Amino acid sequence: MPELPEVEVVRAGLAPAVTGAIVSAVEVLEPRSLKRHDAASGGFESLLTGARIDAAVRRGKFLWLPLSADERRGDERRDGRALVGHLGMSGQMLLRTPDHPGDDAHARVRLHLEHPEHGELRVDFVDQRIFGSLAIDRLVPTADGEIAGFSDGVTGEWARQMPAQVVHIARDPLDPAFSERAFFAALAKRGTAIKRVLLDQGVVSGIGNIYADESLWAVRLHGEQPASSLSRRRARELLGAVREVLGKALAEGGTSFDAQYVNVNGASGYFEHSLNAYGRAGKPCPRCGTPMVREAFMNRGSHFCPRCQRVR
Repeated sequence: MPELPEVEVVRAGLAPAVTGAIVSAVEVLEPRSLKRHDAASGGFESLLTGARIDAAVRRGKFLWLPLSADERRGDERRDGRALVGHLGMSGQMLLRTPDHPGDDAHARVRLHLEHPEHGELRVDFVDQRIFGSLAIDRLVPTADGEIAGFSDGVTGEWARQMPAQVVHIARDPLDPAFSERAFFAALAKRGTAIKRVLLDQGVVSGIGNIYADESLWAVRLHGEQPASSLSRRRARELLGAVREVLGKALAEGGTSFDAQYVNVNGASGYFEHSLNAYGRAGKPCPRCGTPMVREAFMNRGSHFCPRCQRVR
């Protein structure tokens, strides 16, 4: 499943191509990809067609494109709304030229754009498994009054607003407004396994299974270690490891295991070649040489070293 680094790479790739563009046409090829869109608020195509895209923003694994009315066409219904995207397990947002072949069997929604500098272009939402989605949603103020998410420093009325369906998502560890104090307090209150807390999007967003395993390995913590048992020093070490792992993955374009995980240009990431724990069951621990172990965890798997990472 695409995690924070993969989604951030997509956001960063989309931003210069879509910011300032007018949506000239919308093609919905698969209605199931609009499952999170509230039809009562208006038709997806009608709300989006003619709107201007003001930026590309991300919080955790959610992407959104704030919309405003095109001055040439008016229609203030679009103001205070955003196109919200979630990639699910196999979703992709691919930039295309207008004449790119439209024969992709997994293309679900196509956005035709007119950019003042780049001219005509197309964004294809491709999703093999149809677990991802697009929706038009209203923007609401952030609870802490800070910038809603990553947006390349672009400012506007929407900067401290976020889609209503994203408000339950906590900030991620790379967010400048991330509260370390709140994070440490959340760990201290939870007697559940530390890995479960790291995957709780209401506590901290964007880590995911792969990066949780990598971060826990880096600080020699077992995923079943109770979160509340961590000292402030250990909690700080863990947060530092999470940031380092996410930052490295982001620099390398994310983790790619098959052709589904690509950026807006169709290129895969390379962080998989730097993994120390995830997917290494049976292989020697890079630190001590003990064979790595994989155990079932929440319909997924946890990968760790039984010697370096023990429940204390």
